[in-house]
Amino acid sequence: MRKLKLKVRAIFFDLDGTIVDSRKAYQTAMNTALAKMAKQKTNDVKLVTEIPRRLEQNLPIDDLIEGNDANEFLKEYLKAYYESTATNAKPIRSISEVLERLSHKVKLALITMRCVPKEKVIEELEKFGLATYFQSVITAFDTHSPKPSPEALLKCAEQMRVEICKCAVVGDSVVDIRAGKNAGAKTVAVLSGIFSRQELEKENPDLILKSVKELPDFLE
Repeated sequence: MRKLKLKVRAIFFDLDGTIVDSRKAYQTAMNTALAKMAKQKTNDVKLVTEIPRRLEQNLPIDDLIEGNDANEFLKEYLKAYYESTATNAKPIRSISEVLERLSHKVKLALITMRCVPKEKVIEELEKFGLATYFQSVITAFDTHSPKPSPEALLKCAEQMRVEICKCAVVGDSVVDIRAGKNAGAKTVAVLSGIFSRQELEKENPDLILKSVKELPDFLE
């Protein structure tokens, strides 16, 4: 069977779970927030990943945190997470080689809904030796509406002077795929994050890959 080939001029990458592995940062943020609230730390992997899964989809977490402390927990969690990514987020394996290959074929951009200035993200990318591959970086500070709104994607396409229909969105979450479809872009789901194949299949992306490492083989 022939592989589906994507004919695009630009690729927009998500950050967490796609370019970097943030699982350790999720764990650190979880236990830092619990400690701030004088609660017992946890090594429950399912709970640790369920928090960012909920936040990604703008879903409540009240049933996950004891008592009526969800708002306080969320405040402490996000603060700890953004601090933790500087030391605990690690590049996905072989990502530098992948971006190098892709950069010779298409324009590359990064779109993350982290609520931080893009300079902070660029600093993290520079630490990993990845910043030079991206012609545009957009964070939640640059938009009014988060994914699955298409706002960030459309803004990025405009900045890069590429029609959105000639762009592909690559991400590990259901909202990445929804945002891509809402914008009218091609969509590629990767299994390197915290969402399962079954969950991603329900969003009907154009491609589902184990990781971005496979992506160059699917470009026309």
